[in-house]
Amino acid sequence: MALRALLFCCALSAAVCQAAGDPSWNPAAAASYLDNRAEWWAKWPSAARDHGTFCVSCHTAVPYALGRPALRTVLQEKGPSAPEQALTANVSQRVKLWADVEPFYKSSPDAPDRSTGSRGTEAVLNALILPDSADAWRNMWGMQIVDGPNRGAFPWLDFHNRPWEANDSQYYGTALAAVVVSRHSAADRDRPEVSALIDYLRREYAKQSLINQVVVLWASPGLPGLLTETEKAALKQELAKRQHEDGGWSLTDLAGDWSRRDKTPLETVSDGYATGLTAYALTCAKTSTSDPSLQHARQWLAGHQSAEDGRWLAYSMNKKRDLHSDVGRFMSDAATAYAVLALTAKP
Repeated sequence: MALRALLFCCALSAAVCQAAGDPSWNPAAAASYLDNRAEWWAKWPSAARDHGTFCVSCHTAVPYALGRPALRTVLQEKGPSAPEQALTANVSQRVKLWADVEPFYKSSPDAPDRSTGSRGTEAVLNALILPDSADAWRNMWGMQIVDGPNRGAFPWLDFHNRPWEANDSQYYGTALAAVVVSRHSAADRDRPEVSALIDYLRREYAKQSLINQVVVLWASPGLPGLLTETEKAALKQELAKRQHEDGGWSLTDLAGDWSRRDKTPLETVSDGYATGLTAYALTCAKTSTSDPSLQHARQWLAGHQSAEDGRWLAYSMNKKRDLHSDVGRFMSDAATAYAVLALTAKP
């Protein structure tokens, strides 16, 4: 299968990201940071998996696959960078060998469902990274839960790590599956599995944290019926209430009740992940560029890129970490990719 450029914008299959042209941030520095981190992740021994592949992480690999292509037009690049090609090849290999590769994480007596959660997580992420892969699309639907209280959802990893691997992350992962579906044709969306997916997301929506609801907002333009106009307006209003005076959002404010394992206090300052993802979702949902909340958020993003290494800072909700360590950069990896998406996307 030929490598394809991952042109991704607003979860709509026909949309193409356009450069915002804001001179107050440095796209080249952002690209350098993202490329360096993706290259490091692919070679990190702890990320290595069977068949010569590496784990596809929610914090580094997936945001990179979504955000890095958005810089291509700005930087006048002719094609994917070397780390992009390596990531695409890695995911393509695992999709091709789906029946033979081991899950990223295996079950144990203490976690008997971990292999299933791992496979469900990977299936959704593979389809998100390879939107044109029929095999990834088929593998994703093969993991959907077909009965019981979670009918329509996807099994998901829970390592007690917010925001992507916690007790509420099955909803987050299923919302990402909705993003995948929203980028496909109307014919692909006309199937009972999609109806079950939408039913689950609607059924559980009111119980979710704001950051999970933001992902549903991201997917909503391509899936009529996922959110009503009243629900969209109410979510936007609540997000505006939670927005800081500086224009950013804090993940701590949006992710619900949580405590770090090391008992250190959670960060409450505006961060690049919450602000980037929220601003991007608002843009995808056709929020006017003159909307004060979105304008203020984009201004925050344009003014908070690190001059040191090109990233946007974000902070672990699970443990206080050294932001200059490789593990301590994980949240900033995601923050930088979503900041790039928010700053380059247009409704």
